[in-house]
Amino acid sequence: MKKIHLFQRWILLTLIIVLVAAFRMLPYLFGFNFLFNFSPIGAMALFGAAYFSRKQMAFAVPFAALWISNLIIDNVFLAQYYEGFSLFSNWQVYLAFGLIVLLGMVLLKKVTPLRALAGSLSASVIFFIVSNFFVWMEGSMYPLTVEGLVACYVAAIPFFWNTLAGDLFFVAAMFGSFEAIQHRYPALRMQTA
Repeated sequence: MKKIHLFQRWILLTLIIVLVAAFRMLPYLFGFNFLFNFSPIGAMALFGAAYFSRKQMAFAVPFAALWISNLIIDNVFLAQYYEGFSLFSNWQVYLAFGLIVLLGMVLLKKVTPLRALAGSLSASVIFFIVSNFFVWMEGSMYPLTVEGLVACYVAAIPFFWNTLAGDLFFVAAMFGSFEAIQHRYPALRMQTA
């Protein structure tokens, strides 16, 4: 593939991830409380893993989009919860995100609708398990016992449904859009980006 097409593909993949990451601001900008946890986080991780064959890009671009969107959310919309400028918060989200990228690298070597669906469902479960485990580990809301861990997961179930819906929606939107663009512009199809 020509270098120009490689560059165009890379720009397009990055643009899709950045645009979807910007969606994370909507609940804060417009007061759409029902959209909290309806997030593209899992979809961004899977998308990068599926379409950037250079593994460093599969991590770097989605992680950068997540980090920049977190900077904006934490320092503009949630500034009252931080003392000063927050450069890096909620490292647990990044851990879950990294695990989802790894899942995508294994599961989405070949992108199919069924694999994308399995990745989306798995991403939601990974995020749920990891993020709530660390809520429990903090020890401030639930006792550090098996019963406390179970209570933490049970209390988080209502939030899981928006995570699941967000992952399904954004995986469908991102993967569907990129596949449609590649179909329209076959020069963008390739093995490396």
